[in-house]
Amino acid sequence: MSSPSQLAKRFREVILNGLWIANTNFKAQLSDITWEQATTRVGSLNTIAMLTFHIHYYIAGIINVLEGGELEIKDKFSFDFPPIESAEQWEKLLNKLWADAEKFATLVEKIPDNKLDEAFVDEKYGSYRRNIDGMIEHSYYHLGQITLIKKMLTHL
Repeated sequence: MSSPSQLAKRFREVILNGLWIANTNFKAQLSDITWEQATTRVGSLNTIAMLTFHIHYYIAGIINVLEGGELEIKDKFSFDFPPIESAEQWEKLLNKLWADAEKFATLVEKIPDNKLDEAFVDEKYGSYRRNIDGMIEHSYYHLGQITLIKKMLTHL
């Protein structure tokens, strides 16, 4: 089983700086995306900006719990975000994602080993470990989508 430091490392790999599983990460994929590209819809797919917001929404929601707050996020709101209409707004979203991803990882590192298998907010949500693993898996899932959409955009 993964320790808090191993979970934090895996999380940082998918968002900030890893190449192990996917040979890329969010930061690498998003660093050269313009706000126009980020907001361009390819067919019926979500935009890169929507997927970026979506992942950040869950990271921020779990941070709130790790800091002692309530679980306030709802799946139905995970794609509700104000439109991005400038490079500054896109950069602000990215910078918030990078900062909150590091904060998330730091908070995970501080979780005592024995707390990882305790209920996350409510037993129906599973354990802390399951939720952190789920965040990592969820991030890889959307990283794959972003990578494919980015490739599609270069061929439009």
